[in-house]
Amino acid sequence: MTKDTGVAVHSDALAGKSVLLAITGGIAAVESIRLARELRRHQAELTVVMSSEATKVVTPLAVAWASDVEVHQGWSPKMAQLDGHDIILIAPATRNTISKHIHGIMDSPLMMALSAARGRGARMCFVPSMHQDLFDDPVTQELLDALTAEGSSVLVNEVEEGKRKQSDPVAIVAAVCHLANTSESSKTVAITLGANRAPIDAVRAIQNASSGRTGWLIAEYLHRMGHNVICIAGKTSADPSFELPDVRRDGTPDGMLRVCQQVANDAQPNVWIHAAAVLDYYTEAEEGKKPSGVDNWSLDLTPGPKHIAELASLVEGATRIGFKLESDVTPDTLIELARDQIECYGVNAVIANLMEEMNDPDKIRARIVHADGTVDEASDDRALCEAINRLIKG
Repeated sequence: MTKDTGVAVHSDALAGKSVLLAITGGIAAVESIRLARELRRHQAELTVVMSSEATKVVTPLAVAWASDVEVHQGWSPKMAQLDGHDIILIAPATRNTISKHIHGIMDSPLMMALSAARGRGARMCFVPSMHQDLFDDPVTQELLDALTAEGSSVLVNEVEEGKRKQSDPVAIVAAVCHLANTSESSKTVAITLGANRAPIDAVRAIQNASSGRTGWLIAEYLHRMGHNVICIAGKTSADPSFELPDVRRDGTPDGMLRVCQQVANDAQPNVWIHAAAVLDYYTEAEEGKKPSGVDNWSLDLTPGPKHIAELASLVEGATRIGFKLESDVTPDTLIELARDQIECYGVNAVIANLMEEMNDPDKIRARIVHADGTVDEASDDRALCEAINRLIKG
């Protein structure tokens, strides 16, 4: 077998998790190469089984290269696909496979693996892929309802080119990670991210400089780790790598605060992460458009409400994490400013960043300043996300 040279590790979301990847005979089986590699990026311990029809779409050699494990096709004495896996991913899941699974037909090693997994009560995720007219057949919906009724997860993509195509591998693996890690200890996490923007007239505005990239990274990681993540997003130039399940947008400082208050009242999150660049100063917008090229324009900026302080009475008992970004100060000064924020707002920790360091791979990505005065350092984005997850898990 041709050996793979490896993949870059993106997270530990599937570290120590045994994942059975079952590949059936839909044309979307061509995506198995990318899917297997994405599973490995999150450190899944893979077992792969292919149906005979799937081998007509993509070769077992190619799948073995991508997954870096032996691919099971026929009957064998070992039958590794019957082992106790943490999660079973069926992608693509043809309607024929779903129908046989629901009705208990075991005419192949793959179908036996699915039956054994159901018998153990293992977590299963089906990714249907078929032409839209097959999906619209009422029998298909009955089969999908039956999957849900037995406790399996079903990941259905939007219609594209008249077909229910398989979702992007990043989105599929994110869903698998979330499913594998969801437990009674999972938290509801609200995270604010991105920039605030406030108008100064009908066409102009002032805005903080924030792409939202760090907030999306943290939200994605915590979602993969099984937490229920609510994103409260302002203006962003960066995009998440997959569609997060609950994103609420308002880019104005007052509007973002109102969304936060609504989330605090309705969802009552266990954790608040304040990663947004909230405008500290803004002004009342002038009516209409101020004419160009006449006089100097002096703006009288007034302080806006501090979101952390405004939310304090609504989030009692929650773990709260603030962010502090500074420039042209020493690390010691940065840490003292972070401690001041902890003392002022009563947050549990502050993620402290120096603008000159945070995008330099040879520098410290962030300092995590705790309420007890201790300071941890995160070398990169992944280390930062892992540190935040440890914080919120207690």
